[in-house]
Amino acid sequence: MLKVKILTLYPEMFPGFLGFSLTGKALAENKWSLETVNIRDFATDKYGSVDDTPCGGGAGMVMRADILGAAIDAHHQSGKLLYMTPKGSPLTQQKLHELAKENELTIICNRFEGVDERVLEEYQPEEISIGDYILTGGEQAAMIMLDGVIRLLDGVLGNAESVADESFENGLLEYPQYTRPIEWRDRKVPDILLSGHHENIRKWRLEQSLKMTEAKRPDLLKKTS
Repeated sequence: MLKVKILTLYPEMFPGFLGFSLTGKALAENKWSLETVNIRDFATDKYGSVDDTPCGGGAGMVMRADILGAAIDAHHQSGKLLYMTPKGSPLTQQKLHELAKENELTIICNRFEGVDERVLEEYQPEEISIGDYILTGGEQAAMIMLDGVIRLLDGVLGNAESVADESFENGLLEYPQYTRPIEWRDRKVPDILLSGHHENIRKWRLEQSLKMTEAKRPDLLKKTS
C-alpha cells in the first residue's frame, strides 16, 4: 500500500477529487492511504503564524523555515520527500511510474511566494512542477500528481492494457477512440475497427498515433528520434 502524507495549510482540501472514481475506490480498498498534516499546528505564537515578509524586501510572504522544518521533522521519517513548485522538474508519465513504485510519499504544499530556501537546502526534497504556470498553492498540483500516480498502482485499473496504450506511455499520443453508435451525424466509425482483424487494427492505431503526435505534439517525436 502506498502511504501518502500531505504537509499543508489547508488539510480540509483533501482528499478532494481523489475521493471519487477510481482513486476514491482505491482509497476505500486500502490500496493507498492519506494522512494530512496542518503546518499551522507547528506555529509558535498565538496567531498561528507560518509566514513572514521576504528578507531584502519584495511582494508577498514566505513560509518560515522553523515552522515548516518542525512539521517535516515530526512527520517525515522515511520514503520520498516531494515539494510542489513551478521551479521543479516537469512532471512526466515516466516520473509517475517511478513514484508509483514508492512505499511512502511526503508532499510539501507551499503557499505565498514559496518556502524559505534553507528548507530546500536542509531536506533536499525532489521538486516537481505540473506546468509552466502559477496556482494559488501546491495542494492542487499535489492532487493532480497523485491522481496520475494512484491509477498506476496494482489493481486500481481493471485492465493493464488501459495503461499500456495511453498517451505518453510509448512516447506517442493515443490513437483516436470510437464506440457505438456506429454512425453519428453522417460520421462513421472507421471500417477497419469493425473488421475483427486484430493485426490490421494494431497497425492502423499505430499509424494514427504517429499522425496525431506529428500534428499535435511534434516535440514528442523529436524526443524519440
